[in-house]
Order: sequence, then structure tokens, then C-alpha cells
Amino acid sequence: MSSQRATAFVPGHVTAFFSAHPADDPTVAGSRGAGLTLTDGVTVRASAADGETDAATGGDGADGDGPDGDGPDGDGPDGDAASDVTGSRTIDGEPGSIGAVDDVLAELDATGVDVAVETDLPIGAGFGVSGAAALGAALAANEAFDRGRSENELVRIAHAAEVGRGTGLGDVVAQARGGVPLRLEPGAPGTGELDGVPAAARVEYVTFGELSTEAVLGGDTDALTAAGEDALDRLRADPRLPTLMDAARGFAREADLLVPEVAEAIDAVDAAGGERTDGRSDGRGAAMAMLGRTVFALGTGLSDAGYDPEVCRIDAAGARLVDGRDGE
Repeated sequence: MSSQRATAFVPGHVTAFFSAHPADDPTVAGSRGAGLTLTDGVTVRASAADGETDAATGGDGADGDGPDGDGPDGDGPDGDAASDVTGSRTIDGEPGSIGAVDDVLAELDATGVDVAVETDLPIGAGFGVSGAAALGAALAANEAFDRGRSENELVRIAHAAEVGRGTGLGDVVAQARGGVPLRLEPGAPGTGELDGVPAAARVEYVTFGELSTEAVLGGDTDALTAAGEDALDRLRADPRLPTLMDAARGFAREADLLVPEVAEAIDAVDAAGGERTDGRSDGRGAAMAMLGRTVFALGTGLSDAGYDPEVCRIDAAGARLVDGRDGE
């Protein structure tokens, strides 16, 4: 008998640089690159709809159509058609849905589940909220309704949903791992390959607004991919946080993604930290989060530059089930 209720926490993820690797199969598609996972993240609660004994495949939950649209109807993993009834969907307490979440629930034959997504992170600003919500929904629904999927299977489902929606390429696999993940080969578990920089640090960030992931990924990504490959080669040769930050800054310029507000903040952090004669960063510099109008820095770089940043740390554990009473 399933518990009919479960909660998952998935860390936020800021991508420092990446190269895009599309493919017809969304489990094979993805990105190479690196980034930081954050103790600021996304909490997802999956539960039976009110009055239902098996909300996974049906119920009286309210329709929660949101700006990202509905996920497709489909057959469950055992070949049984999932119910057309959709459980409630909320984002920070307001009705709304995330397309990748709907697709994950359809794949798990769990469209009748009530799903609540909660986060303090800004949506659409380069923190991987869509991927985190998809992975959290996979973990929580699998636990609540005893779907019997392994961790790699759930990550694969969430990754395919995220890629299929065009809202990300590498957030899900990075968020599943935690720490400072390096995406060496694109794709979901079984195809992709990961490594990491062994490090812990305070992270500060300031967000100036949204940047459309779909618009960037839907355009010409040749220059972006070349810059991302160079950045990854550099970090693999010297897997340390200062190298990651330097490579991130170079990537944003070479890929022509740097927006004025972020460029101004990066310059302000450099000025506050002093200049080095060799032109390299000491790891206190700032960089742009991909893809969003967000600047992030290690240590107290943004605070020293006069900004009022949000503060968190690198998340060591990655995506996990948690006690719903504790949140994260």
C-alpha cells in the first residue's frame, strides 16, 4: 500500500557554461558543461487528491492549467491508459503548472496526483527551476504511489521531459548529483557521464529578470557550443572553483550572452576585489548564470560590491526525498 504522500527537495542549479547537443531521442540529447548546485532549491509535494483512495490515475482535483500548458495524455508504464482527470497543480500556492512536471506525471501514470511546487528561487532566471520541479515530481510521485522506479529511471524521465519541453538540457542530471557537477557527456543516466569539482563554498546571487531558455536553445548554437567546449576542456585540466569562474566569464563573452546588467555587476565585483596583475580571478569574481539575467559569485563578492544578494551554499547532497514536515 502506497503512502499517498511524499515530499522531495531538489537543489537549484546555476550553469556556468555549456555546449548544446540536441538529438531526436530526448534521453540522449543534453549538454556538456559545468555549474553549481545550490542549497536554495525547489520543494515538491505529491499527494492523493482530496477524497481519493488512488489519486495517481484519477480524482476530482482541479484543472491547474498554467502558462507552460498541459502535458500530453498518454499510456502508463504498464500499458494502461492514464485517466483524463488531472490533479491540482500549484506553484508557490497559486494555481499553475509546469509542462515538464505534467509530462513526468503522465509517464508515471500519475496525472491524478495533486502536486505543489514551492521555491524561493526566481523562475526563468537561470536556476533550473523547471528541471528541479520535474525531478522533484518524479521522486515524490514515485514514492507516494509506489511506482517502483529506480533513481536513474526517475532522473531519465525528468531529463526527457525537460529536454522535450525545450526548457533545459543539463539541469536535471546536475541537480540529481549535487555539488559542483561537470557534465562530461550529454544525456540521461545510461548515456551521459558526470564528474565534479570537490569543493564547498558560500554562493551569492542577484537576479535582474528572465531570459528565455527556449529562444537561446532554439537559435544557432554553434558559437555557444564551441565556447562551451573550450571552457570545459579548461576546467577538466584544472578542476578548481577559480578556474570554473574564469571559464564562465570567458564563455559568456565568447557566446555573446552577457547582458548589460550582469556585465555591470561583474565589473563592480572585480573593482571591489581589486585587480590582479596576471589577469586571472582568485575565485571571488562573479559570472553570469546560464540562462538568465542573473549574476552569481563565490564568497562575499556581491556584498563587497554593494549589492544586497541572496545567500546560500553549494548543495552537497543533490536531489532527495525529505520529511514533508521539515520541508528541506
